[in-house]
Amino acid sequence: MRAPQIQLLDHFSIHRPHLFQKKLCVAPEIFDDILDEISDHPIFHNQSNNPQLPVAIQLAIFLNHVGHYDNAISNEDVCQWAGVSIGSVTNCTNRVMMALLAKHDKFIFFPALDSDEAGHSRKYVQDNTCPEWRNGILAADGSLITLCDKPGLYGETFYSRKSQYSLNCQVFYFILFYFTALSLI
Repeated sequence: MRAPQIQLLDHFSIHRPHLFQKKLCVAPEIFDDILDEISDHPIFHNQSNNPQLPVAIQLAIFLNHVGHYDNAISNEDVCQWAGVSIGSVTNCTNRVMMALLAKHDKFIFFPALDSDEAGHSRKYVQDNTCPEWRNGILAADGSLITLCDKPGLYGETFYSRKSQYSLNCQVFYFILFYFTALSLI
């Protein structure tokens, strides 16, 4: 029997932030920001004789659960990692999701095109990826379009992780920026 590992997060957040981020898929600073935003949500307060887990623990359970996919995680894995029951994993995940959805517009938005944040994003994309994408603002990946049959040419390359032949739809929203300089005579 292994001891729960969730208590290591405090140590990781200070001394080994890369391990914190590997387990929860967010940096410690982002974790704290999210925690500050959702802590006052009414879903974390009840009149029961059985108190809920602290909001920070619930958020950590949620992030660990949703930050991994497929064979990498299950409710049982999370409950062993956190030292809680499977029902608690489900309850924590549902509560945090409700709190995050209530703050949807604060967490999910497009920055103004002339903002510093958009400028930093353009610079990052230009320096670290394809320079032609620097003015892009949104990329989405993952929608599968199922095919009725295996394609004749390179058929196996169309076989997806969902055990079907499909095309992967990718969307990229591109904005052109035009800057003009005016000279006064």
